[in-house]
Amino acid sequence: MITIPDLIGFSGVALLIVTYAMLQLDKIDPKGFWYSFNNLIVAILVTVSLVYTPNLASLVIEFFWFIISAYGIYMYFKITIVIENIFI
Repeated sequence: MITIPDLIGFSGVALLIVTYAMLQLDKIDPKGFWYSFNNLIVAILVTVSLVYTPNLASLVIEFFWFIISAYGIYMYFKITIVIENIFI
């Protein structure tokens, strides 16, 4: 039986597939906000599923996926602020 946490996890997987497809089709910038943001949301959604059906290896992957995605968002805003300051 599929549970609500499973559906949440599957929605994360769907977002991951769409984001990866967009990357391969040059529809999203890998250094841009949306790529990192989508990956951050994927990590959160899949982790919700893993909390209810634990798998330690997958939890470790999602932890690092979240941290790396958060770093990507940080770098996006850091670079955006620097570029805006150059053109002011």
